[in-house]
Amino acid sequence: MTELPSAQALQAARAIVQAQMPPTPTIRWPLLERRLGGPLYVKHENHTEVGAFKLRGGAVYVQRLRQREPQLRGLISATRGNHGQSIARAGARHGLAVTIVVPHGNSTEKNAAMRALGATLVEHGEDFQQAREHAAVLAEREGLHMVPSFHTDLVCGVASYWLEFFEQVQPDVVLVPIGLGSGIVACAAARAASGAATRIVGVVSAHATAYKDSFETGRLVEAPVTTRLADGMACRVPEADALALIRREVDDIVAVDDDEVAEAMRIYFSDTHNVAEGAGAAPLAAALQRRATLAGRSVGLALTGGNVDRDVFARVLAA
Repeated sequence: MTELPSAQALQAARAIVQAQMPPTPTIRWPLLERRLGGPLYVKHENHTEVGAFKLRGGAVYVQRLRQREPQLRGLISATRGNHGQSIARAGARHGLAVTIVVPHGNSTEKNAAMRALGATLVEHGEDFQQAREHAAVLAEREGLHMVPSFHTDLVCGVASYWLEFFEQVQPDVVLVPIGLGSGIVACAAARAASGAATRIVGVVSAHATAYKDSFETGRLVEAPVTTRLADGMACRVPEADALALIRREVDDIVAVDDDEVAEAMRIYFSDTHNVAEGAGAAPLAAALQRRATLAGRSVGLALTGGNVDRDVFARVLAA
C-alpha cells in the first residue's frame, strides 16, 4: 500500500461496515472541554460490538478475502487483542476457523473475548513482533491465510469511522494513537476524501517510540517496548508502507508516558464515565500534555477502545 485509498474505495468499504454496525457517537463533554479550554470532540470507538475500532477493518478484509478465495481453509493473525477480536468475529461470520497468536502475558480479558468469538489462541513470544513472526511460521506450515496488521482493506474499513467523524465536524486538529498504522492512515484517507483541512497528530507511547523515531529520522527504526498500559501501541518494528504514508500525511507525532496515559484513563472515567484502555486514552493524554499549544483550537480525539483488564483498571483508578 503506497497511496491513500480513493474516496470511492472508502465508500465501498463503508457500505460493508454499515451492514454490520451502526455509527458510533461523537460527543462534546463539558468537563473535558473545561480541562482543555476549547471545543473538544470525542469519537467513541469504544462503543462498538468488540469495544474497539478494529471491528471495522476486519469486517472489510475478511469479506473481500472470502470473495477472492472462496476455498479458503482458515485464518491466522497476531495481535495484542483488538485486531484479534475483529478477525475472530469476521471469520465466524464467514464460517472460517481463526487462530490468533498473542505474546505471553497478554491481556487475560482480551484473550477471553477472542476465545468467546471462536478463535483458537496460541501464546508465543515476549512481544507482538515475536508473536507475529510465529504466526507467519504457522500460516506456512498449516496452510492458513496470514491476516496482516496493515493492509489496504483494513485501512478502508477503519476509515469508515473517520468518514462519520468528518461528516459531523472538521476540527483544527485530531489526535490519533499509532499502533501498526491502520488507524492514522485511515484518518488521512478520510480527511482527503472529505476535503477537511484538519491537522493530524499521531500519538505513541514514550515506552514504544518506533514510529516517532522513524517519523523523525525518515527510516525504519526499531525501538524497545516497555509500556505497561498502552498495549495497543506496543509496536517494536514499524510497517514500511504505513510509515511512508504517515510521513507524507501526518503533521507531527508526540509521545506520552504511562503515567500520563493513566491520568487520561482516570479523567475519561471521572468526566464522561467511559472506560478507555491505554491506547484509547493516549490522545487525551497528548492533548493535556500539549494544552498550551492547542489553546484556541478545536480538537478531535479518537477514543479507539475500552478493552482494559478489570484489575489493571482498578489499579489505575486507585492510584
